[in-house]
Amino acid sequence: MLADTYGRVATDLRVSLTDRCNLRCTYCMPEEGLQWLAKPDLLTDDEIVRLVDIAVRLLGITEVRFTGGEPLLRPGLPGIVEAVAALEPRPRISLTTNGIGLGRTAAALRTAGLDRVNVSLDTLRPEVFHTLTRRNRHHDVLAGLHAAREAGLTPVKVNSVLMPGLNEDEAPDLLAWAIEHDYELRFIEQMPLDAQHGWRREGMITAGDILASLRTRFRLEPEGEEQRGSAPAERWIVDGGPHRVGVIASVTRPFCAACDRTRLTADGQVRTCLFATEETDLRAALRADADDAHLAEIWRGAMWGKKAGSGLDDPTFLQPERPMSAIGG
Repeated sequence: MLADTYGRVATDLRVSLTDRCNLRCTYCMPEEGLQWLAKPDLLTDDEIVRLVDIAVRLLGITEVRFTGGEPLLRPGLPGIVEAVAALEPRPRISLTTNGIGLGRTAAALRTAGLDRVNVSLDTLRPEVFHTLTRRNRHHDVLAGLHAAREAGLTPVKVNSVLMPGLNEDEAPDLLAWAIEHDYELRFIEQMPLDAQHGWRREGMITAGDILASLRTRFRLEPEGEEQRGSAPAERWIVDGGPHRVGVIASVTRPFCAACDRTRLTADGQVRTCLFATEETDLRAALRADADDAHLAEIWRGAMWGKKAGSGLDDPTFLQPERPMSAIGG
């Protein structure tokens, strides 16, 4: 198992397939983009599948989430999904995406074995989408969401980040829209993972702000800790049900004590936490012909050293050098 010294066991693997993205969200990267990883530094499709196989077969991983950057930019994605779906025991397989390419890929990914998707959409207003992402692709995201639902990649979850002065007033509208289209909406507090290191705690839209805004239009009842388990989102029953809305309060209500995640970057580094400042290199051992047992032992060692928490509540907190796009959501 991937256990740590605090008794937590990782069963959920987040795999970044690329650091590249076709949007330039203001809370993630600058308008000109970033210095992308060189192709030789990236894990190959076969290397990704081998490491996921080790995680599933030897380390107890039961859920695999593919992330980026934007994972739909990875040409080999359908083949990777198909190979992971064929593993024994078969893990549950999901994808976090900006949704732009889902209109043309959702059906093929479902056929390959993908179980569900999380799609990022912060606004219902095309002009605000352009301001936030610096791209005119709002209609493509909506089309991708529709295609995902039609392909059976359900429940389709929508991730939204609210930003001061841009979309902070949209929480009730987003929830009404999600209910109408049968999507599960989750609000995420803005996290200090932007490449520009411009995040400031002061002025951020908190979970409390979001819930207060939603309650101007909806009746919310907490779902309860027993239903939440190790999930990052606190969920609320909307107007008596059956619809629910989630809030991921990484900054103001950390959930580190129940964390069950381990992360693999696109260049083969194990990360124990989104906010970790250390990484453990699996790629070097993999390319030095290490056997599966040795790779598993390196991974166990990395997770054994996982810290108690993210450190976000510490005044001396230092933002990781890598931005979200290079870590994987």
